[in-house]
Amino acid sequence: MPPAAPHRVLIVVGDASETVDTLYPYYRLQEAGMVPVVIGPQQRTFQMVLHEVRPGWTITREWEGYQISADLAFADVRPDDYLGIFFSGGRAPEYIRYDEDLVRITRHFFTAGKPVASVCHGVEIPAYADCVRGRRMATVPKCRFDLEVAGGIFVDAPCVIDGNLVSGRTFHDHGHYVGPWIGQLEQAAGIRR
Repeated sequence: MPPAAPHRVLIVVGDASETVDTLYPYYRLQEAGMVPVVIGPQQRTFQMVLHEVRPGWTITREWEGYQISADLAFADVRPDDYLGIFFSGGRAPEYIRYDEDLVRITRHFFTAGKPVASVCHGVEIPAYADCVRGRRMATVPKCRFDLEVAGGIFVDAPCVIDGNLVSGRTFHDHGHYVGPWIGQLEQAAGIRR
């Protein structure tokens, strides 16, 4: 049963956010009766990418994916108004993690203990914001260093739950970790299924 009042959840993007990493949780939130609110460095349209290691390659390649429009710029976000946050993967986190407003937003959700989800390169944002110290997380293996240098603990699993923090390695893990994160959001919103 959908909630009577909209429960809004942030999805963090930038140019080169991974398409599947972003759209899968976006639509799952809608299915759960919640409102995904896309935020980026500016309130504009961002180019997403398909981001994967293809057979025969040893590095990640990118192809253009869909575009997505940010509902709000980071500077305009009041984190108290939101139930949870999702850090999408792709190359965007490497560039947007230095945004002071994004750091402010990120720290709010960790300090308040609200449901947080991260996949793939998304870890680079809470790592930079100094929010992963002592926390267990999954991420793509090449981002293990970013997690561990910030004091986090790398776990190679499709779903890692550490309190309010739920994470997966890549888009291949969406079916494992997004559901538990939405469960935490529903619990925080007082929604019973």
